[in-house]
Amino acid sequence: QVQLVESGGGLVQAGGSLRLSCAASGRTVSNYAMGWFRQAPGKEREFVATISRSGSIPVVADSAKGRFTISRDNAKNTVSLQMNSLKPEDTAIYYCAARSGSLAAVVSAFDYWGQGTQVTVSS
Repeated sequence: QVQLVESGGGLVQAGGSLRLSCAASGRTVSNYAMGWFRQAPGKEREFVATISRSGSIPVVADSAKGRFTISRDNAKNTVSLQMNSLKPEDTAIYYCAARSGSLAAVVSAFDYWGQGTQVTVSS
């Protein structure tokens, strides 16, 4: 199995930045496409970003395009989400996820999930 642990969440002012990190352990992480999803209270979990196994293909949701960047360091078994120009609507619990295969943008495609890290953006 793959174990995922997110970190880096917190409380920031609108317009600020946060960098989320996901540490993976278990099987070779380079064999897994990775993703970031978020879930606000009372809402469905939604896609934020995903990245291919090699890191060569990052994809970011339209809501975050131009503000968020996903990256990975397979040597360190980590995936990161750099979040800039944060907005109050970005407030959610952010989850790291992994799947054995190519990148994907839907919750159902991912097999392993972290416990989440809270991101709160104040106005």
